[in-house]
Amino acid sequence: MHFLSTYQRIISRLLLVSSLVVTGAMADEVVISPIEANTTSNNVPTVGPSRPTNIVIMIGDGMGPAYTTAYRYYKDNPETEEIEQTVFDRLLVGMASTYPASVSGYVTDSAASATALSTGVKSYNGAIAVDTEKRPLTTLMERAKALGLSTGVAVTSQVNHATPAAFLAHNESRSNYIDIAQAYLTTDADVILGGGQQYFTPTLLEQFTAKGYQHISELSQLESVHHPKVLGLFADVQLPWGINDKKAHKLSHMTQKALDLLSQNKQGFVLLVEGSLIDWAGHSNDIATAMGEMDEFAAAIEVVEQFVRQSKDTLMVVTADHNTGGLSVGAHDKYEWHPEVLHKVQASPDVIATRAIAAEDWQTITATLLGFTPSEVEYSQLQTARMQGNEPLAIALRKLIDIQSNTGWTSGGHTAMDVQVFAAGPGARLFSGHQDNVDIANKMFSLLPQSVQTP
Repeated sequence: MHFLSTYQRIISRLLLVSSLVVTGAMADEVVISPIEANTTSNNVPTVGPSRPTNIVIMIGDGMGPAYTTAYRYYKDNPETEEIEQTVFDRLLVGMASTYPASVSGYVTDSAASATALSTGVKSYNGAIAVDTEKRPLTTLMERAKALGLSTGVAVTSQVNHATPAAFLAHNESRSNYIDIAQAYLTTDADVILGGGQQYFTPTLLEQFTAKGYQHISELSQLESVHHPKVLGLFADVQLPWGINDKKAHKLSHMTQKALDLLSQNKQGFVLLVEGSLIDWAGHSNDIATAMGEMDEFAAAIEVVEQFVRQSKDTLMVVTADHNTGGLSVGAHDKYEWHPEVLHKVQASPDVIATRAIAAEDWQTITATLLGFTPSEVEYSQLQTARMQGNEPLAIALRKLIDIQSNTGWTSGGHTAMDVQVFAAGPGARLFSGHQDNVDIANKMFSLLPQSVQTP
């Protein structure tokens, strides 16, 4: 068995709490970054309390180390000699293993990994905050609520998808979307933002409204929301790909609003932010769309980073639940990778495919949206795929972009690679070095108040 026993988890949490108490007794203030205070690093070089009032856990779904590496080169300014740092470079503190309970082997899915990150317990693939015997586990959000803190989620998938579900609900299967949506009624979460309108029936929405939730369906309506509680469902399922609306930064807007609303509770809050669609692009082996989603997530991280700088009592922990697709930055025995190709792609391959199928002059439209002109052989291959429908053509376009950029993939699923951990704020040092995903959860549990707070 390669998951922690209950006894080990309790001891782990006690040790963490003890270390924090000692730290608090030794000094009133500690450096909130793992980098020393006199550093010239861009990491958050400030001081604050030894224990955070607020915790923001951010998950780049499927965001293995190759994604952050690719993003660095994707964002590089080719007119300068230096390769500029990204937010991921300046906040990196450690690594984490992601394996699920032994019954599911070494490669985790999002549900098992999110369960580990939300409860500190390993479970089987597909589990939503239940153990291997399908018994409910106490989540970080539930514990925070019991202590008087506010809670919320902001995601780019449907709000009842595996990751947010494992923080807010309990179910034996991630696929039970309707049941999970219904279960959200009892969570008392203050902010729920993302997609998934199709899973919330009119009757269910009426029940949310009766409990005091403001239900909105357009991102622009966030401006009219000034107090919790809010249920924002901005798409039938997933939010639109970032590459198709590069200036929208929907996740950043949702994150900022969630911070504004949750921070009204002076006792503190716990917020989950997920860049959900990094994983979806990885499953499709879609490098152009994946970089668009990385840009969305990076922008949201910078929103929280600024909040940490200003509040000084907020801990931000960023990680991935697993690695998706086996992305390779360079392939085919060539010592090169061409991110400039990706900057020229004007839409996601599925959108390009839709437009190419609908137009007679499909070759011109395809070349314009791709940002490069395929060869005669490549056009012939695209025509064959075009005759087969949208998905075959989208796949052919992704492969063509891979060839042009020299991007490689090993899988359409997940891999067992360790993922990175990024942190800033009070308690950030706890997340340095190598750890397991359940350790991340146990550390966050240890940083919550030890008793119910009174206003």
